[in-house]
Amino acid sequence: MEISDLMTTEGVVSNLRATSKKHALQELAKRAAELSGMHERAIFDVLLERERLGTTGVGNGIAIPHGKLPNLDRLYGLFARLENPIDFDSIDEQPVDLIFLLLAPESAGADHLKALARVSRLLRDKNGCKKLRGTDSAEALYALLTQPSTSRAA
Repeated sequence: MEISDLMTTEGVVSNLRATSKKHALQELAKRAAELSGMHERAIFDVLLERERLGTTGVGNGIAIPHGKLPNLDRLYGLFARLENPIDFDSIDEQPVDLIFLLLAPESAGADHLKALARVSRLLRDKNGCKKLRGTDSAEALYALLTQPSTSRAA
């Protein structure tokens, strides 16, 4: 599974303005609703419920909020580079400036886990994240995110 299977350039936000974790999730839910046709509130509620189980702030300035929704037709990914880092209750207690949101149909099963693993691998690449942090164009961010995984192999 490639990142390009999950998102389009419309799913990239190059300078998201958010003052808190909740605000960032609200903004991303709004954009996800536009792309998926789902209700913004339903998306936001699923994301909040997932955060109650434990933070999706995985460390190194990265968060991967995710959730499953009934009636979603496929997996959706959105990426945001924040204008200013925010507290996301991350496991390393560092602020977050890169967020990859993943939404899946309730029936996704293994596909949801494969997508999470793919996003996680992508964002564990410190050099790749440095490039994402140094880019402020949505098109350039999309190009970096969707490079075939073989080109990033160590």
